Amino acid sequence: MRAIPSVRSAAYARIPPFSFVTYSWAPIAVDGYVPPPDEQVAADYDEVGPDYFETLGIPLSSGRGFTRADDQDAAPVAIVNETMAARYWPGADPLGARLRVKDRWMRVVGVARVSKYRNFLEVPRPFFYVPLRQNFFRQVVLHVRTREAPRALAAALGQQIHALDPSLAPQQVITLREQVDRMTSAQRIAVVILGIFGGVAVLLSAIGLYGVMSYSVSQGTRELGLRMALGADAARLLRLVMAKGLAVTAGGIVVGGVAALVSTRLLGYLLYGVSPRDPLAFGSALAVMMIAALAACLLPAWRATRTDPIRALRD
Repeated sequence: MRAIPSVRSAAYARIPPFSFVTYSWAPIAVDGYVPPPDEQVAADYDEVGPDYFETLGIPLSSGRGFTRADDQDAAPVAIVNETMAARYWPGADPLGARLRVKDRWMRVVGVARVSKYRNFLEVPRPFFYVPLRQNFFRQVVLHVRTREAPRALAAALGQQIHALDPSLAPQQVITLREQVDRMTSAQRIAVVILGIFGGVAVLLSAIGLYGVMSYSVSQGTRELGLRMALGADAARLLRLVMAKGLAVTAGGIVVGGVAALVSTRLLGYLLYGVSPRDPLAFGSALAVMMIAALAACLLPAWRATRTDPIRALRD
């Protein structure tokens, strides 16, 4: 695969990130670490091949990555992430330390930056990697980093695999972006549904405000006629009616804003990279509500300026 000109790097792994397939899990023992009585020392891990970290773009804080020399004839090794290093070797360099997995001692040869393994919302947790060549599996995933659009290489990748063995073919070709979209489909559907409900709520609010303003104008026709008879011009009446409508809107925004601040913590699990109390989000919602309020008040206010003062006073 690396011989294809458009391929920057390629690596095998047993489980891809953001997958519905669970990672390997095992109780572990860390040389020199004495856990509290109520702590179960365990961690998820993945079996990966050489160049995995370069292909996935996961930097190594220290140490080295796996090479082809890390096979079944070599001493067992592992690479831990920074969270695992900080928990089990606090204040110390984990390189060269030992960790036991399934009655097999491994030497730590590298420390990788914390990554996202299942979803974007997960908290940093201990995770480690072992060489695939020391823990062979029949079914693996081939990760490929390309210099051009990934879809353009799908046919070439299939040809390379078929050239190795005519009975082999890629089970599925998918980009990491598509994999993430699949994993987050439930959250995205929930956000879309909430957005639709929010739009309907804004529409109903605008219709309700329009009804209130129309009723208020009809009830205050005599007052408006008197003001016009006393010399109030159309612009002044327009401002008066608009001010009443916006005052009602301001009260609703204050109450709704307080309720939103209290309830936003329930939506935090749907958001990534955005605080539930993000000022920009609240500012945008405020702008939408003000525009809806202006639109709802405009027609009743315009009708108020068209009031015939003589007819209004007579009625």
